[in-house]
Amino acid sequence: MLYVVTGPPGAGKSSWIRAHAKPTDIVIDLDLMALAMAGPGADHHAHSDVLLKVVHRARFAALNEAYQHLDTTDVYVIHTQPSPKARAKYKRLKGKVIVVDPGRDVVMQRVRAMRQPGMEAVVTRWYNRRPKAASHGVMPQRSRDW
Repeated sequence: MLYVVTGPPGAGKSSWIRAHAKPTDIVIDLDLMALAMAGPGADHHAHSDVLLKVVHRARFAALNEAYQHLDTTDVYVIHTQPSPKARAKYKRLKGKVIVVDPGRDVVMQRVRAMRQPGMEAVVTRWYNRRPKAASHGVMPQRSRDW
């Protein structure tokens, strides 16, 4: 089964996966991939453009390989704001969409605490573009068509 975990930055997507995925499942989390590929002491959310380019290519390759194993293992993908093309692919793969959203106030408080430049703008963009059916709170295992 493919689980597409979406929500604004700071919503708790990685925490949701840690609570639900098994050790044998595949988890594709861009932030964790970037941290794994960065040098010692790297900031969890502040990465160079070069590192992000490498990580995005690695993520793309990991996704393509993981899709080949959906019949034998669960795959969890964090995708904050999937493009229409990505949403169509997830739908073709019969992915279950999980929206993690504790509410705009909580998310804004979390990203301010992270002190990452630009994150508040990403949060605002997510809330402006979020699916109409989204509501506040974690919506576990809620499947939706975009």
